[in-house]
Amino acid sequence: MRKLFLFMVLSVFAVVLAACGNGGEEGTEESADTGGETEESAETEETASEDASGEAGGTISIAASPAPHAEILEEAATILEEDGIELDISIVNDYTTPNRLLADEEVDANFFQHTPYLEGEIESHGYDLESAGNVHIEPMAVYSQDYESLEEVPEGSTILVSNNPAEEGRFLSFFVDAGLVEIEDGINIEDATFDDITENPKNFDFNNQTAPELLVEMYNNNEAPVVIINSNFAIDGGLNPVDDSIAVEDGEGSPYANLVAVRTGDAEREDIQQLMEVLQGDEIKQFIEETYQGEVIPAE
Repeated sequence: MRKLFLFMVLSVFAVVLAACGNGGEEGTEESADTGGETEESAETEETASEDASGEAGGTISIAASPAPHAEILEEAATILEEDGIELDISIVNDYTTPNRLLADEEVDANFFQHTPYLEGEIESHGYDLESAGNVHIEPMAVYSQDYESLEEVPEGSTILVSNNPAEEGRFLSFFVDAGLVEIEDGINIEDATFDDITENPKNFDFNNQTAPELLVEMYNNNEAPVVIINSNFAIDGGLNPVDDSIAVEDGEGSPYANLVAVRTGDAEREDIQQLMEVLQGDEIKQFIEETYQGEVIPAE
């Protein structure tokens, strides 16, 4: 009886040892499998990271004003796809953010400004940026709900303009050309500021305290007798610079052509050059002419 009991104890002990041994092997195999999965995950993450960075020139990220800039870029994107270039377009509806994004390397390029503004931004902020080339001109226009021409605007009227100092001469040019304001002799109108006014017989008040993106709303609310609005904001707000204004710029020979800006040296990048070749090409020129009917003009 005692022998039988001892045999049974030894048998149970053997089974327990066997079970422990098998469990260890399964644990080892499971650990090995998990290790394999971890290695595979690492490889997947590495591949995803490579895909995100992309091949050089595969994707160009660009910050742009909504209209007409982003609309033009969307058209260009369909052409660039044939060359294997994707445009990643970020809409930015103000004049201060795009250059900061570009300088901070958050985008590869931006499309919203003209040369005088870019030069002012470089001087003010020390940005290391350059133009990759001009694309189009947006003739600025003067709007009024009360008067049909600049000559009708009465004495003492407020002229509401944007707070962009690079365009003060541009605002003044309407009144200088109409003979309503004179500026100091020898000052190029493109470089003029409100401080250069020498004659203002109607005592117009040029109010430059408003962000440009707010001017359409202020015009719609009739908050001033006269409002001068950049055409990109006017178009985006449903205004036609040609039909709805009381005065509009002649875009021919304008120094205010809108350009694509990049970090200094990047204008030589092959993908940026391909982008500019498309934006300055016949297909985009035709798109601009047919779509905007004079509200936007291809740059020469």
